[in-house]
Amino acid sequence: MKVRFWGVRGSIASPGPKTVRYGGNTTCIEIRTDNNELIILDAGTGIFPLSQTLLAELPVTANVLITHSHWDHIQGLPFFIPNFIPGNTLRLHGGFDPVSGKGIEQVMSVQLQYSYFPVREAEMKARIEYVTLVPGESVQIGSATVTPCMLNHPVIDFGYRIECNGKSVFFTGDHEPPYNIYAPGDEGFDEYQEFVDDKNAMIHEAIRGVDVFIADSSYTDTEYPAKKGWGHGTFSSSIASAYQTKAKVLYCTHHEPTRSDDALEEAFQAALATNAAIATGMDIRLAREGETYEF
Repeated sequence: MKVRFWGVRGSIASPGPKTVRYGGNTTCIEIRTDNNELIILDAGTGIFPLSQTLLAELPVTANVLITHSHWDHIQGLPFFIPNFIPGNTLRLHGGFDPVSGKGIEQVMSVQLQYSYFPVREAEMKARIEYVTLVPGESVQIGSATVTPCMLNHPVIDFGYRIECNGKSVFFTGDHEPPYNIYAPGDEGFDEYQEFVDDKNAMIHEAIRGVDVFIADSSYTDTEYPAKKGWGHGTFSSSIASAYQTKAKVLYCTHHEPTRSDDALEEAFQAALATNAAIATGMDIRLAREGETYEF
């Protein structure tokens, strides 16, 4: 399998001289199976440069797995160039939203409203299909088995485990490890802690033993208390999860958009030092736009 990062920033694209080493595009990851089948994880602004490379291999069948519908994970979809070319297929996978009562199709229909984009969905030349996924129920995409796992974010949010020929990748999208909303001694603390423990155990089981673990590592330990409840992890929480699940390689991603490349490297090295007791000997990396990992 091959993993290539096309967007590694969170929240908003942040191009410029201070982000040129790691990249300023929002979340998008290309997965290629051993049979060269194309799976795309999220459709942030990074999907636009990815789509330009696909023009060399038309016709394209692109299976896009959307973790959740927040803007930085879907905003590149209208600019996915193969959508405008007959003979291509875009197959969009994602969750059902109980608030709107709609499936993943709303990700396109909302963005392609006349007020926001000049081309209607009906005017797209490619075939567009929608697949609504259910947590824990695997689907087959060519030679790959994809299993969605419900994670913790302010909207319905799936992590994805992708397995093919004995190789595996897990991507969290945006994820904050579940925590107890009650203080010790409060009524409800013990009962809620059981829920938290069960939820974390379920998530860790979904990640367990993967070859590549790509995790939301937005914040430092110092920053996290002010961001608690926003639905994002820290370098430390990602390292802990990788350690507990025996993931072989950890990529820290969803880089804070206000963090320069220099500051990002500084925060990363500080996290490695803070977590040295478990991080020593682990393969832990900062996701970098344009980087490819093949295994």
